[in-house]
Amino acid sequence: MSFQKICQIDDIVPGTGVCALVKEQQVAIFRPTDAEQVLAISNTDPFFHSNVLSRGLICQHQGELWVASPLKKQRFNLTTGRCMEDERFSVKAYQTRVVSGVVEVAG
Repeated sequence: MSFQKICQIDDIVPGTGVCALVKEQQVAIFRPTDAEQVLAISNTDPFFHSNVLSRGLICQHQGELWVASPLKKQRFNLTTGRCMEDERFSVKAYQTRVVSGVVEVAG
């Protein structure tokens, strides 16, 4: 599996997400806390086919991290990509890592 370098970890404000192209796919990358942890899912909201998930709000539910879509607030698990409100919908989850302060996403 190959990883693509995206940005420096400090380029992502803790508690927010950014969008990046990984092998021509829009990927939403989130940094939930000050720690060097990042999580990534597809940026496309499957309900509206809009590339907006990187602008969503990070939330926690039962110990898991989710992002609420800025459109209708459906929540997507940042580890698995599944939708909390409707399990028929999900988004792709990407493997991530931080190496020497650089965020990398598997393509």
